[in-house]
Amino acid sequence: MLDLDQYTSLGAALSDALDRWPNETCLIEADRERERTRLTYSDFKQLAAPLARALQDADFRAGDRAAIIMTNQSKWLISAYAILQSGGPEFKNHKLKIVLVTEAPPSADLRGGYRWEEFRRKGDPSMISRKRHDAACIVYSSGTGGRPKGCVLTHENYLEQCKSLTAWYPFWPGVRYLSILPTNHAIDFMVGFIGPFVCGACVVHLRTLRPEFVRDAFVRYRITYVSLVPMVLKNLEHGIKSNFAALPGIKRFVLNMMISINKALTRKRPNVELSRKLLGPVHKAFGGQLLAMFTGGAFIDPQTLQFFYDIGIPVANGYGLTEACTVLTLNDLKPFRADTVGKPLPGVDIRILNPDADGVGEVAVYSKTIMSHYLDDPELSAQTIVDGWLLTGDLGRLESSGHLQLLGRKKNMIVTEGGKNVYPEDIESAFDGLPVKEYCLFAANYVWPKKELTGEKLVLVVRLEQNQEFTDSLKDEITARNRRLPDFKRVTGYIVWDRDFPRTASLKIKRNDLAHEIGGTLERWAVKEL
Repeated sequence: MLDLDQYTSLGAALSDALDRWPNETCLIEADRERERTRLTYSDFKQLAAPLARALQDADFRAGDRAAIIMTNQSKWLISAYAILQSGGPEFKNHKLKIVLVTEAPPSADLRGGYRWEEFRRKGDPSMISRKRHDAACIVYSSGTGGRPKGCVLTHENYLEQCKSLTAWYPFWPGVRYLSILPTNHAIDFMVGFIGPFVCGACVVHLRTLRPEFVRDAFVRYRITYVSLVPMVLKNLEHGIKSNFAALPGIKRFVLNMMISINKALTRKRPNVELSRKLLGPVHKAFGGQLLAMFTGGAFIDPQTLQFFYDIGIPVANGYGLTEACTVLTLNDLKPFRADTVGKPLPGVDIRILNPDADGVGEVAVYSKTIMSHYLDDPELSAQTIVDGWLLTGDLGRLESSGHLQLLGRKKNMIVTEGGKNVYPEDIESAFDGLPVKEYCLFAANYVWPKKELTGEKLVLVVRLEQNQEFTDSLKDEITARNRRLPDFKRVTGYIVWDRDFPRTASLKIKRNDLAHEIGGTLERWAVKEL
């Protein structure tokens, strides 16, 4: 890969990457079963040049802002590179100089925006130099707890993040990364664009989340790495387990025996080559080249991570924030730990502020990947970054081994009448695998303040699958799981909700929005006791 210490900007690093691997494939765009685009690094450079020239002819200068309004596709990355080459940060809000749009209907009024296909000029563009501490991108956090906030990320943030990630999980020419998350999300912008490109690898854009096409892409493109949000990873687990259960008796017996052998031989460290030999058909269904999957962005059941590890497909669970560019901690698989979000990446320091008797407190981080500030909000910036330390708002415990355990969001913490601290995300993990579409936990007084429910009762909100009924057996399963929890963590009642939960672009539940929807419905949706 490139030596990123030598560069002051993303544009310069990406430009050198395009020249270093001209004949390597850098992008494949697939739409369901059809491949739409395949580009080499040289092709990519040729497509970006007239766009960058058009930006510069339009008097787009260093520090100017541009927005990209597109779905996941090659044009998104080409546009991002052209903007970075021309010196400007990219983002999605006000004070814009350039707006690039594709796939808009011919009759659509773009109100000053430029159609991607038409916005181009002849001639070689210049590479506009930027400094490491200049803004590279303004990315909006998902806003699960309120209004979205513009995180101003610098060229140094991205270069340092890329360097630390590839130190543990390197890319190289021939690697194929499957991109199914939105490219405008912090995770995919880094590991589905910057990381692969500065290493000469290939990104496969898949423009659908339908499971059958995701499974086909693994095989067709012999994928090496992929990042999945926990909900998609969970759906993948359900599909695999269903296939296992459908096997004839003798084949299922042999499979379980091979899984047991693989578990015994890879207990401390993964050995993908060995696992491929022991569980060939399983790995063949993933293309036969998969080295690891990455997940993060929300809580995930350790049993799901353990399931994939046992079949020889390690999942590196991580933790990060948009405010920290992408990732702060990641499981390095040395050894594999399903119950943590891994260790701090190189260059990341972590502190636990005001820990309680159990060592739980707010997670604070210090790193060159921490954003510069929040856009147009100096007060919030000063509250969030104190003496260079980012106050994450997440509660966790740091082990002596360096592994970080997360328990939940500080703002979501519930204090029971007995003075105990409980975390919704922690309790929800006890109901993982519940045969429903989705569920979420709330404190009753948070959802219905000053109404007849008294005390900090915990309520489980359940959304059923289409045509599914809430049966006695489902209630019995909820009750059985509930009994395994300590008294102060037990759910006292449940609601069967009739609408899909509101979610962010990265599929995290918008807890505040859901609580607001539920809050006015106590009379209609009475809490049923367990």
